[in-house]
Amino acid sequence: MLTSSAAFPSPELPLPRSLGPYTLFDRIGKGGMAEIFLARTTTELGGSRLVVVKQILPHLADVPGFADLLVAEAKLAARLNHANIVQILDLGRQGDVLYIAMQYVEGFDLNELLRRCARTKTPVPVEYALLIVIEMLRALDYAHRRMTDDGQPLGIVHRDISPSNVLISFEGEVKLCDFGIARANDVAEVLPEDAIKGKAGYMSPEHARGDQVDARADLFAAGIVLWELLAGKRMYKAGVGAGPTLLDLAREANVPELPARGLRHEEELHAIVHKALARDRDERYPNAQAMLRDLEAYVARAGLVASPIRLGDWLMDHFGEELIEQRRARERAAKAILAGPVASVSVIEPSAPEATTAEVREEEPPAASDFEPASDASSGVHPAPEPETKAASGSKVWVYAAIATAVVAAGYVLTIWLR
Repeated sequence: MLTSSAAFPSPELPLPRSLGPYTLFDRIGKGGMAEIFLARTTTELGGSRLVVVKQILPHLADVPGFADLLVAEAKLAARLNHANIVQILDLGRQGDVLYIAMQYVEGFDLNELLRRCARTKTPVPVEYALLIVIEMLRALDYAHRRMTDDGQPLGIVHRDISPSNVLISFEGEVKLCDFGIARANDVAEVLPEDAIKGKAGYMSPEHARGDQVDARADLFAAGIVLWELLAGKRMYKAGVGAGPTLLDLAREANVPELPARGLRHEEELHAIVHKALARDRDERYPNAQAMLRDLEAYVARAGLVASPIRLGDWLMDHFGEELIEQRRARERAAKAILAGPVASVSVIEPSAPEATTAEVREEEPPAASDFEPASDASSGVHPAPEPETKAASGSKVWVYAAIATAVVAAGYVLTIWLR
């Protein structure tokens, strides 16, 4: 049985630093399994690209069988090559440190996007909410049906579908990440029970009870994401004090009724959500393809068809100015690395008064009671998510602005803020 990672604090090593062929220069977050960094790698021909590197926490290396499981899971995830799945690029070891390198997606995870929309009271158009779930289902359909070279099912179940694992690029691409911590059926017994869990607020009832799960658990979680996008609030809300926990609520799976929004053929959409969220998994959709087919048919019938290009345009219209500043800050950080070896790095707190570049502060979103979702179907819904409990993934905000102090070999002082 693993203890919480909070009991194993790891030292904050200075950035930038090397790990295998990667130069880590921005710490994105930390979860129960890994620290996550933005990194740069250079090819033999001199080209370079950004990647995300997940560095496995040191204490996990002592757990019997964990490293073997991680390698097996990463190899399974590396077989997934789909437009809606974040690609695993590399699995490596440097000394006692294990790491996984993944495709970099410039944009927001869905949880962060909803937080920003809630903060600015920007409604998410219904057609884009439906597009996001449709793209998620395409990823799940592909992963669930993936076979080995000799035609045997891989048995991949994500087990951690939640808004923080849904990445949305500024080109409107929707990608699921963290298939590397999914447990395929043939290695399910190796992992200690508390090592990697889905977030309780998105668990199927059988997952919350600790029963064996299959692909239908992922569909239940996708149903929760769809419910929340349509309702503009969390489906489960834990009580305070002696009230029920999120895990208790997930075990019970008492799904609230969706509020009416006046959408065309809305009863059909609600029926799709209710089927995905059936307490008895035998009453749910049998597979992602079946749910995808019904949702696509509804979108066409209701005239709510959208495209990634249009979603990307919407994101740029609302967040483009911020994106441009973040890109410039990231480019300055990359240039600082390429300028020469770094003698020392000190981090300036985001609230420091001397910070001169634009700051992007992580604020708590307003509560659901602060404003109601829009009743006009054409204007979408106002999201009001609560802070999401992070599991293995950490905070996945894949774009940033920033400032740190880097002294380069030439002796010049360059100020950047790495967040």
